[in-house]
Amino acid sequence: MGEVSAEGLTLHLLREAREIVRSSPLGVINTPMIPWCQTTLPLNSHCNIHIKLENMQRTGSFKIRGVASQFARRPKGGHFVTMSAGNYGKSFAYASKHYGSKGKVVMPDTAPVSRSILIQVTSFGVEVERVPTSCLMNVVNRCVQKENMTFLHSYDDLDLIAGHASLGMEILEVMPEPDVVVVCCGGGGLLAGVAAAIKLSGCDKTRIYGVEPEGACTMYKSFIEKKPVGMDAKSIASGLAPPFAGTLPFELCQRYVEEIVLINDEEIKAAVSTLYRSGLVVEPSGSAAFAAIVNSKIPELEGKNVVCILSGGNIGKDELANFPD
Repeated sequence: MGEVSAEGLTLHLLREAREIVRSSPLGVINTPMIPWCQTTLPLNSHCNIHIKLENMQRTGSFKIRGVASQFARRPKGGHFVTMSAGNYGKSFAYASKHYGSKGKVVMPDTAPVSRSILIQVTSFGVEVERVPTSCLMNVVNRCVQKENMTFLHSYDDLDLIAGHASLGMEILEVMPEPDVVVVCCGGGGLLAGVAAAIKLSGCDKTRIYGVEPEGACTMYKSFIEKKPVGMDAKSIASGLAPPFAGTLPFELCQRYVEEIVLINDEEIKAAVSTLYRSGLVVEPSGSAAFAAIVNSKIPELEGKNVVCILSGGNIGKDELANFPD
């Protein structure tokens, strides 16, 4: 795919992608959006919060949305390579199995080993190669040049972002004019897609916040530098710790996102535990938006209609044991 700018992501394209995702043979779910007040979760401010439960999505995270859009627009039986800390890789493997494609997932060696196993049992014919985060793109480029594989980007891709935007469209079906939407941010694909869907649908006054870990704040730094930057990202939320912010997500986030706020790993751990105690299994990356709200990182919530996205629930019993009771 050639260079694409933010102008390429139109409302027409998003509506088209919404139908592709809705009718995908991969079985993408229109996940529930429930009022916070119908849970036992603690709440400090007086506002109307709804929680979008993408932890209940097929393959355990929102990533299947973008993958459904990508694979629908690629030739069947292709030979693809991607990089992923786990969730995109799992959806990629699931789609590869369905479409009869071969593939490889290049994974940072900081990701839990359980993620590698998860991908390998999800699909036959998808290989996992674990490498240091700084080497991810080098290995991907080797696969493209020497093995003639096609690179599917896990966050910096127009079709993928348009697929993720379906989540934003679903939010508006339940809450047509939200005041605030809070979304986790790694490379920025989900944040960009949700923000574009909401703003292009006419919600000019909606404030959209991205949430990153302090140790993996590539989009936060990109906003400061006014260009996409990379860093040696480290966080317990491995899914939010890519080596660099995506170029297209950065452009879209600059255009549609109010602010990027930061949370620390202790706040993420506490959020996972709080959610679990209330009956919600959410991984560290998936709990970032919730952590930002409960730690008062999002300004002016009093009396507002707020949406909090729980983006994924791929966490094993072994990992959960490391979190406080």
